[in-house]
Amino acid sequence: MADDILLDDDSSTQTGSAGAFGDDDLTLITKEGLKKLKEELDYLKTVRRQEVAQRLKEAISYGDLSENSEYEEAKNEQAFVEGRIIELEQKIKNAKIISEKKTDMRSKEIDIGSTVTVMNKTDNDEPETYTIVGSTEADPLDYKISNESPIGKMLLGKKAGDTVQVDTPAGMMRYEVLRVS
Repeated sequence: MADDILLDDDSSTQTGSAGAFGDDDLTLITKEGLKKLKEELDYLKTVRRQEVAQRLKEAISYGDLSENSEYEEAKNEQAFVEGRIIELEQKIKNAKIISEKKTDMRSKEIDIGSTVTVMNKTDNDEPETYTIVGSTEADPLDYKISNESPIGKMLLGKKAGDTVQVDTPAGMMRYEVLRVS
């Protein structure tokens, strides 16, 4: 399962000492997801920092900082932006690019990067297709579920035709794996 994840050998996203998948700092991500993180980081560094600095300068010009709510808001926003920059830099530094495994379609196991079509057998809902991604990229509204979510965890290692039971906030659900790609 997780040991079979293929990682691109892009030296710009490799960490020097992180070798085990159990490393808490490791960010499993697709090339597309890494690109989005880099774009957000660039935006924060080039645009948002300047905007916040301008707000701070303006707030300081109002005088008496002890009772200046604009100054407090600008300082809080600055702290948030700087915190997010640090977080993104860490994720990018520790990024490991996920590649889809090349295996026989009949025996293909679900792994991070797999696209999976499942049917909720408990509610007999229409089949839904999800992509299993690392937690950084998870976006349920875009049908990207984390490998750490209850459903994502239970699907890892399964194949088309398998049935899994998942303890969800809505109760115990049964899913049948219809297709893996």
